[in-house]
Amino acid sequence: MEYLERRVAMANERLSEVTGAVDPPQLSEEIEHVVLAGGKRVRPTVTLLACEAAGGDPDDAVDFAVGVELVHNASLVIDDIIDRSDVRRGTPSAWAEFGYGPAIVGSDGMLGEAFALFSSDEQAMQVVAEAMVELGEGEGTELVAKPTNEEEYMTLARRKTGALFRAAAELGAVAAGADGFTIEAFGDYAERVGVSFQIRDDVLDATADADDLGKPTGVDEAVDRPSLLQVTDLTPEEADQRAHDQADAALEALETAGIGESDARGYLRDLAEFVVVRER
Repeated sequence: MEYLERRVAMANERLSEVTGAVDPPQLSEEIEHVVLAGGKRVRPTVTLLACEAAGGDPDDAVDFAVGVELVHNASLVIDDIIDRSDVRRGTPSAWAEFGYGPAIVGSDGMLGEAFALFSSDEQAMQVVAEAMVELGEGEGTELVAKPTNEEEYMTLARRKTGALFRAAAELGAVAAGADGFTIEAFGDYAERVGVSFQIRDDVLDATADADDLGKPTGVDEAVDRPSLLQVTDLTPEEADQRAHDQADAALEALETAGIGESDARGYLRDLAEFVVVRER
């Protein structure tokens, strides 16, 4: 685990540097409250691992990794406002701590800092812009055109969660100077991991203990948010199997990337297997 902990530490260090330099100090405080409160750092870790697996130096990908985490956290702030969730990662959510206006401004601030980190590379900007379009479409769909069956749910999960996972992996491959085929294969891998992650989130929301999870449970049902369990008649066990199927597809995509064996590639495999059994 020391290997992964070093990569997470790289992302956390750079996150602290970026958020600490935000001006004015009040905005910095609001962003730090969200970003430094914890989190699994799955997306930035994927960026760093993809860079290494593609033959690059993770130092070259750390700004992209931090940018992805900032985009993710910006979206969580808005999610919490929509859901009226007052707890995130065991601490007050941004709107509960600072109010709606400051929370929205904080979300905007995170996006601004993120795009400043991506701006050095035109290809990176394109990758993230495409992910943001998908993410926005997913958020919009969730509000006004909710899925009514499994196929529609999977499209929503791909947009809402899979797209940013895809961007995370593609950014790592871009930082490594990988060719287009390899970038696409990493993206396919990570998108499947993201969908698997989302399905497991749905199951945990319905079955986990709130204290163990670090955030309220039962939110999907309370706010009528479309989870896989809500739009189908699947049991939690059957939904978990769908997550396993997505993880298997992720592993197949990783095999097509045309990269050699490495610690980073091994940990990407481990991640695909972990997301379907996690308890938080």
